Amino acid sequence: QVQLVESGGGLVQAGGSQRLSCAASRRFTTMAWFRQATGKEREFVAAIIWSLDITYYSDSVRGRFIISRNSARNTGDLQMNSLQSEDTATYYCAATPRLSRDRATFSSPAWYDDWGQGTQVTVSS
Repeated sequence: QVQLVESGGGLVQAGGSQRLSCAASRRFTTMAWFRQATGKEREFVAAIIWSLDITYYSDSVRGRFIISRNSARNTGDLQMNSLQSEDTATYYCAATPRLSRDRATFSSPAWYDDWGQGTQVTVSS
């Protein structure tokens, strides 16, 4: 089991930027970020295959968000730019020892074994 701890959430104005971090207690293969807005289902945001540094994004954030790794610190980051009110949600990082390049697989919350506690991001317009 991997323990994940997110940090970096808070209040930001529309058009601004914010950076989230996810610290992992041990090695894994794939890390992802999901988000869940009030009353909505958990939604895939981005994923990274750690050892290959291959990244994937949802259509709603591609070009605005960047997922990256810091292998030395075993930390994954999500840089969020051009934030919009629709980005308001609780953001969760997740990890799994498995690897898949199939979008239906890596974008499914059910595929991930370990989850962080979540961090709230609120974008004010």
